Amino acid sequence: MSTLTEVASGYQAGRTLPLRVELLRQLKRRRTLVMGAVLAVLPFVLLVAFAVGGDPGGRSNRVTLMDTATASGANFAAVNLFVSAGFLLVIPVALFCGDTVASEASWSSLRYLLAAPVPRARLLWSKLVVALGLSLAAMVLLPLVALAAGTAAYGWGPLRIPTGGALDTGTAAQRLLVAVAYLFVSQLVTAGLAFWLSTLTDAPLGAVGGAVGLTIVGNVLDAVTALGHWRDFLPAHWQFAWVDAVQPTPEWSGMIQGAAVSVTYALVLFALAFRTFSRKDVVS
Repeated sequence: MSTLTEVASGYQAGRTLPLRVELLRQLKRRRTLVMGAVLAVLPFVLLVAFAVGGDPGGRSNRVTLMDTATASGANFAAVNLFVSAGFLLVIPVALFCGDTVASEASWSSLRYLLAAPVPRARLLWSKLVVALGLSLAAMVLLPLVALAAGTAAYGWGPLRIPTGGALDTGTAAQRLLVAVAYLFVSQLVTAGLAFWLSTLTDAPLGAVGGAVGLTIVGNVLDAVTALGHWRDFLPAHWQFAWVDAVQPTPEWSGMIQGAAVSVTYALVLFALAFRTFSRKDVVS
């Protein structure tokens, strides 16, 4: 009896399921390694595509960001972000956040975690922080690899602006950091949706697929110009607002509006996830 009392008195909910333990668990999983490999390989795929296809510039009267891809390593990194923002970067966010609770349930280990005892709010918080951390790491990995590969292939130099002018290397690095930060904030909606779905189902694929599917629906709705100003309330409407950061004079209004929309939706979805899980009858 004295042993039980000593254990009970020393129990601290805040020390259960430490972040480092959850992080190590997730880093060792195959899907984390595969996702990291896919993101790291993409810049090299684009390098081969540009090498086979030749210089992307000079093919039309209108110069776009894609046309400046081979101008420097910074331009190549910006192009990698541009081609990935609409869909590819959605995948790791949906995967890391949608595979949190649902995977534990599918392995029938969720009830044992709660019996440890790990408080439900603590379990969700640990998993959410690690999932968001891995999502941010994925978004940083892509431009870093692209910058290194692009610099090796095209040289280190200023970021050429499609509309004219250029940003020096120091300014370009800062603007690319702003772009990555904005992309992460804009993907919080997908993270919140995947995380909420993960508390509703025992099938990780359902949570991940549901988040990706609804994100695609948002992109489709944003393409419907008949919706007019209603599109301003769609997170997808602002997903490329980061391009305004890589201009000679950055324009912040679009990124501010996009961040506000994304954070608002995300907070609601995260709150729904905690509310759902706190009332869920965990049997798996």
